[in-house]
Amino acid sequence: MPDTLPVCPCPDPEPAAPGFAVPAGACDCHAHIFEPFERYPLQAKRGYTPAATPLADLLAMHDALGIERLVLVQASAHGTDNRGILDAAAQHPDRLRAVVSVGEGVLQSELEAMHRQGARGLRVNLIDPGGMPFASLSELIMMAERIKDLGWHVELLVHVEQAPELENLVKAMPVPVSVGHIGYTPTRAGLHHPGYQRFLGMLRDGFFWVKLTAPYRISAEERLPYGDVAPFARAVVEAAPDRVIWGSDWPHVLHWREMPNDGALLNLLAEWVPDAETRRRILVDNPARLYGFA
Repeated sequence: MPDTLPVCPCPDPEPAAPGFAVPAGACDCHAHIFEPFERYPLQAKRGYTPAATPLADLLAMHDALGIERLVLVQASAHGTDNRGILDAAAQHPDRLRAVVSVGEGVLQSELEAMHRQGARGLRVNLIDPGGMPFASLSELIMMAERIKDLGWHVELLVHVEQAPELENLVKAMPVPVSVGHIGYTPTRAGLHHPGYQRFLGMLRDGFFWVKLTAPYRISAEERLPYGDVAPFARAVVEAAPDRVIWGSDWPHVLHWREMPNDGALLNLLAEWVPDAETRRRILVDNPARLYGFA
């Protein structure tokens, strides 16, 4: 099947200028890169085929927007082969961190080597093909025990409103847990969906970190500004302003509608979070704590 998958569109190469003052030390906490596939092959079990989108293009976009730090997140298309993001992070130790994907058979010495290369978290994609390398959530909890002393966290890609087991899972985790795409709940479900309200309650109680990423993945709207996402973004910021971070989701894989401009996506943050000090926490302070930036 992967050989027949269409190649994902490329991102807009000309980001619009930010409409607000991006603070020094701002971090993009969620992006992917796809370097030459001859060197970093895609896994056969995958849900999409990305275009080649190298680190140099991503850093050029960041330079245009004034973003100084970056967290590369392992894409499900690469499975547990983390060489691409670890090689990139090792080249820029002050600027980059990585969130990797591993199987339960990984050696502790391998985890420690990844840490030295810039890894600071473990990603588990419960949605896309090839993204869940563990036999069960119980195995994931055992893996979390192994990364605790490294200061790592677990990042989940999950539709929070459809996962009542999340409450027991996050309470059993010995490390912080983040979720992407504002919880990945489609806006058509509504902010008052019981499952999403349960999630917001856990967030207020001190569980979870949340990424303000990929509004186009949950919006019912075809293009920017994705106005139906704003209530969800504001709700998570109100619930836990010290555990919310932002990410571009570049290069926007599997997005087949109108490609959003990365500058315009960043500008949405000013609409969702009009207070400059809170934006600085989201862009600078919170990621520095979670990913260990100096």
